Amino acid sequence: MQGDFGSVVVELRKKQGISQTDLASRLGIHKNVLGRYERNEVFPSIEIARKIADILDVSLDYLTGKADVQMDKNTRKRILEVSKFEEIDREHIFSVIDAFIAKRKIQSIL
Repeated sequence: MQGDFGSVVVELRKKQGISQTDLASRLGIHKNVLGRYERNEVFPSIEIARKIADILDVSLDYLTGKADVQMDKNTRKRILEVSKFEEIDREHIFSVIDAFIAKRKIQSIL
């Protein structure tokens, strides 16, 4: 999903069946303020933006258009853990992932 902050928030919110009133309540802000975020009239503080990302289960980078891929919390958590591994261990993990990717590509051709 590509787009500006507000349109990304609206699309994710609607996709998850969250009303503007509900999201605003969970953020501790008035729904009119959320509406202004969604229309890109103003931008939230980093704290509110993080809360929005957490509630909508996306990374802040995805929400702000700096990441092209939407990942769930478990995937992000795993990637963060792997990034802490030693280089040799990361290489082994990526080799296994690469093998699965190659297998899927071959299967899609057949």
